[in-house]
Amino acid sequence: MRKTNSNLLVGLIMVMACGLAGFGFSADAQTRKVKANFAPDTAAQQPLFAEYRGIHLGMTASETRAKLGAPMLKADDGDFYSFSETETLQLVYDVDHKVSTISVDYMGGVGAPDYKAVVVGELEPTVNGGLYRMMRYESQGFWVSYHRSAGPVLVVTITIQKMP
Repeated sequence: MRKTNSNLLVGLIMVMACGLAGFGFSADAQTRKVKANFAPDTAAQQPLFAEYRGIHLGMTASETRAKLGAPMLKADDGDFYSFSETETLQLVYDVDHKVSTISVDYMGGVGAPDYKAVVVGELEPTVNGGLYRMMRYESQGFWVSYHRSAGPVLVVTITIQKMP
């Protein structure tokens, strides 16, 4: 039983790593395309999605671990959590060990919030057949994106990231 769980975990981590790597390339291209479609934000514009499970940008690694418990994978620059077979979280920490990126993956889309609860407007098709939308909150110093992959393994990824 332990070996099966270990194999499942290794397989899940490999799928997630491949998905994140592929998403990173497509998100970069989409960011350039979508960025031109955004008007500057206004003071009245409030993000629909700014935290996940009580974790928000700027929290320390110690604070996130106290709130979420011990991560599955722990490092100085980030943590990885698996809450179920379909929901994972990756946190990235900056040099001060504060959260700079929150990225949540929902395998099969199971448990993912509707995109309208995350971003304003309609999702746009990506070159690889997925759907994507990013909202930039310049005045608050971060962006939020919603990505729904295409292909045999559907993954919904919601990312909140601090702007440089």
